[in-house]
Amino acid sequence: MKDFVHLHVHSEYSLLDGACRVTELPRLAKKNGHKAVALTDHGVMYGAVSFFKACISEGIQPIIGCEVYVAPRSRFLKEGRGDASGNHLILLVRNEIGYRNLIFLVSKAFTEGFYQKPRIDMELLAEHTEGLICLSACISGAIPSLILDGEFEKAEQLAFQMKGMFQPDCFYL
Repeated sequence: MKDFVHLHVHSEYSLLDGACRVTELPRLAKKNGHKAVALTDHGVMYGAVSFFKACISEGIQPIIGCEVYVAPRSRFLKEGRGDASGNHLILLVRNEIGYRNLIFLVSKAFTEGFYQKPRIDMELLAEHTEGLICLSACISGAIPSLILDGEFEKAEQLAFQMKGMFQPDCFYL
């Protein structure tokens, strides 16, 4: 189990969804024999710096990320319940370029896409994938939602679209 790494973790900055403290995550990871741990709060990166520092002090590899909300149509469209919902997508930083891209995406989610939640869209994401790893997310992700709705062909098409947007070996279901 030592090679296992948690890649989808919410902290106190994911209101109503996370309870662990960013400064405690690395200590718990170390206690359980893990070498790395990710922080992927909902739509925000508030804990990234504290998390990074705590990981370094514990000798744990920090993986900075975010569970972003993807607008169903465009981040600029803000009409009704349909636009308020957004599919989840996990983005993890691979390198400095990825960190800069993730900061940019999260910032644009607030300044351009905010509609009840900070949202990006596929157009913006496609322009800023370098240095990022993408996970199809939880049951609230677009691909899992399509599968649950029996829309297997649409799920497959979206998976291939996502795979094509990211560098080789940087998109995972």
